[in-house]
Amino acid sequence: MQVAALACAGRAAAKGPRDLDTRRVMQAAGGRRRVVRGRGRLRQRAGRAGRGGGGTTMSEAAVADTRRLNAKPQDLTDAYGPPSNFLEIDIFNPQTVGMGRARYTSYELRMRTNLPIFKLKESCVRRRYSDFEWLKNELERDSKIVVPPLPGKALKRQLPFRGDEGIFEESFIEERRQGLEQFINKIAGHPLAQNERCLHMFLQEETIDRNYVPGKVRQ
Repeated sequence: MQVAALACAGRAAAKGPRDLDTRRVMQAAGGRRRVVRGRGRLRQRAGRAGRGGGGTTMSEAAVADTRRLNAKPQDLTDAYGPPSNFLEIDIFNPQTVGMGRARYTSYELRMRTNLPIFKLKESCVRRRYSDFEWLKNELERDSKIVVPPLPGKALKRQLPFRGDEGIFEESFIEERRQGLEQFINKIAGHPLAQNERCLHMFLQEETIDRNYVPGKVRQ
């Protein structure tokens, strides 16, 4: 019995180191598998972050490059040619006529446009301040737009016994001319105002018919 026990112990001692080496190899192999799996997870997370983290994908970059390539270069005709739609109104050449209470200043009004709503593409008429007042009143009554204010009437400048020319001084006439030009450009550039007959008559007809029938202009 003692001999058998010693033999079994000898066989176990002989197998022990070999079994320990086997376990170490298996543990090392398992560790490598865990490392490989960990690297795979990191790659997957990095891919998701590139797709959904706000960065530009390759397809989006390709589309952006295609758009840049398809852009039409601007030539001299596009750069310096007339705009597709334009409306220009200038007020200039003020003239003061009459004497006493019949004295007044009129301004030349020149319009150039290619808008189809206007019958004439170029026109030139002469208007005085009271004509602008008439236009403003007509638009406020018949249209739905907010009409900008006119430059003031300067009532103090119209008082008698002044030591200057009052409203007929060159500096005041120039100041009023600028204000009237700003007013009419704002009005004429409004799409709703462009449909009003009063505006067309004011801009393009030699005389203003105060007894006209209000209405809309059709293209």
